[in-house]
Amino acid sequence: MPHHPAVMQAVESLDYRVTVGDVATQSGLELAIAQQGLNALAADTQAHLQVSETGEIAYEFPKGFRAILRNKYWRLRLQETWARIWNVLFYLIRISFGILLLLSILVIVVAIAVLVIAMQSASQRDDDRGGGGGFGGGMVFIPRFWIGDLYWLFHFNSYSGRRSGRRVQQRPNRRGQADDGMNFLEAIFSFLFGDGDPNADLAERRWREIGGVIQNNGGAIAAEQVVPYLDDLGKGWEKEDEDYILPVLTRFNGVPEVSPSGEIIYHFPELQVTAQERGRVAVPAYLKETPQKFSEAKQGQIAGAIGLGVFNFVGAVFLGILLQDQAVVAEIGGFIAFVNGIYWLLLGYGVGFLGIPAGRYFWTKRKNRKIEHRNEQRQERALALNAAGPELDEKIAFARQFAAQTVVSADDLAYTTAKDLTEQEYEQREKLDAEWQKRLEEGS
Repeated sequence: MPHHPAVMQAVESLDYRVTVGDVATQSGLELAIAQQGLNALAADTQAHLQVSETGEIAYEFPKGFRAILRNKYWRLRLQETWARIWNVLFYLIRISFGILLLLSILVIVVAIAVLVIAMQSASQRDDDRGGGGGFGGGMVFIPRFWIGDLYWLFHFNSYSGRRSGRRVQQRPNRRGQADDGMNFLEAIFSFLFGDGDPNADLAERRWREIGGVIQNNGGAIAAEQVVPYLDDLGKGWEKEDEDYILPVLTRFNGVPEVSPSGEIIYHFPELQVTAQERGRVAVPAYLKETPQKFSEAKQGQIAGAIGLGVFNFVGAVFLGILLQDQAVVAEIGGFIAFVNGIYWLLLGYGVGFLGIPAGRYFWTKRKNRKIEHRNEQRQERALALNAAGPELDEKIAFARQFAAQTVVSADDLAYTTAKDLTEQEYEQREKLDAEWQKRLEEGS
């Protein structure tokens, strides 16, 4: 069966010995899902359960559990193979838009050249006969376009960087040479469609940071301590009644506790159990969303893409004017007839190439304003938390009465699946005998 990737990543990052609370905190998963994922992963990877004398359970996984899964499941091997193939396919998809743009420009330029030459020839024949035709013997302007112009556009980004005086950080490629990042064909895709949502993992980060806050406070908190990581706190009585904490209680199996003065704090017993003693984890003061960038491409690459797009669009419009003379089109036939048939595709691609990024630019600006507003709200809540008065201090002090950390130590186990039951019973008897002997010696 497929295993939850977040559970596997959490096990690896926590050094292969974990509790359910450890995985829930590290991954941001609900406790029930973390428990189910751990059980399934342990059953398929020869992991061992370790039970402490107080009844807490830890899972110990082999360091090569992914290899065990690959050897056991052909579906997992197929998924990993497909992931590698998809990386190649997606790269080809990314560069295909740039290749289509260059092909479109090439087709338009060649078609314009053929049509103009044919029309000038026809006009010349009419002049020789003493007639006036088509273009009246006049000259038609054709923009000069060479392959060298494409080379200039491809390398415009480095020229732009030198003019602006900005230093572009370079990273070495496999050959040890300087690598400027994405190439121009990839930059065209980035210009058209962007580079994905930088906050795609926002929900995961939110729960991971809330779990970190809970563990840093020993598994017991006041509701105000998690408000910098939430969005909708409700209004009026919903906010006063702390209804916003309910999703946190549901996800991490928390229970409310009431102080003698009537204040409520929240206790999370399962997040107090850990497989090894851990210090405080680094948690940001508030959940911060990353603004959406229009494109990760360099400014020079974006300028080059815009230049090619404008050239392609203007060329398509000019080609459409020439194609209106259907007599010449019918006379030439062949390649020009083919171009005439796909003209609306060429024009549509030219319009879309400029229209899609233009619409996305304004959409990105609008989205970033909303992101900035949410970040400011959470930051204000974090500042308010730091400036809270004696009432909150009293609640946090009451929560500390429930704070604890139970470590399922490998040296203090009542049972583990790594050893035979008879062997463990013998070791337990020896341990008890040693303790009695020590007590007798101390008593004497």
